[in-house]
Amino acid sequence: MKGQSNAAAICGVLNVNKPAGVTSRDVVNQVTRILRKTKVGHAGTLDPLATGVLVVCVGAATRLIEYVQRMPKTYRTVIRLGATSDTLDADGQVVEEENPRVPSLDEVQTAIAGQVGTIQQQPPAFSALKVEGQRAYDLARSGQEVELAPRTVVIERIDLLTYDWPRLELEILCGSGTYIRSIARDVGIALGCGGLVEVLTRTRIGPFAIEQAIDPGTLTRETLPKALHPAVDALSDLSRVRLSADQVAQVRQGRCLAAIDIAGSPPATGEMALIDPDGALVAVAEGRSDRATIHPTRVLVR
Repeated sequence: MKGQSNAAAICGVLNVNKPAGVTSRDVVNQVTRILRKTKVGHAGTLDPLATGVLVVCVGAATRLIEYVQRMPKTYRTVIRLGATSDTLDADGQVVEEENPRVPSLDEVQTAIAGQVGTIQQQPPAFSALKVEGQRAYDLARSGQEVELAPRTVVIERIDLLTYDWPRLELEILCGSGTYIRSIARDVGIALGCGGLVEVLTRTRIGPFAIEQAIDPGTLTRETLPKALHPAVDALSDLSRVRLSADQVAQVRQGRCLAAIDIAGSPPATGEMALIDPDGALVAVAEGRSDRATIHPTRVLVR
């Protein structure tokens, strides 16, 4: 069993394959109804149109959401050219361009290449970002003009899988904060014909792949604990440092550890995952610049 069966102390991470037509919050609410008094949250919103990997953190693992959010993500998308939308996808008010120009394959490849690297990307007006304390999508739905400032995002790679006008299929590897809908918009602008997301699937977040993702419809009070991944999987990019039972007790009391007392060679500086003798996550910690002490920064209390 991957997780604990005691609902009062349940802690871990679910790799869920979100279906189309539901929100990420709907999936969280479903898990909450099963576990009731257990805290639940998701790491990285998927729009209702989108499908694929949605990482849901349960119990004390909700303290690790930001670590999952910063993991690299992989998407597959179908962009429809020759059309635009207020939401930048097929769920919005779609406007077909009259007599759109049909770009060549070379033009499409050039437009895609312009989206790769460290770029400034303007988020969609229909997004969960906040504007003076209100969600941008709430303002946009009420008819207000919303223009969000561009943000720096990192897009590692965009592979063109197929191009058959008016559709092009892409696979995108990107960092946190990237909007695939913005890529569709900006590629359409570069090609002079408009573009919107028609299909979107997130196939991976860090170590969580769609091939291992579970159908949320199969989750019950009995099956959910068995589907949980250990909380430490949310920290796959951090070094793991194994502690003794005494050191675990010290960390849970908020105490710092002397690096010299830890078996093996813990990282001298930076973040690390502290695990107990059984391999379960105890805390996120940081090796300070003095290289002598390790300071717990986020302790998982169960």
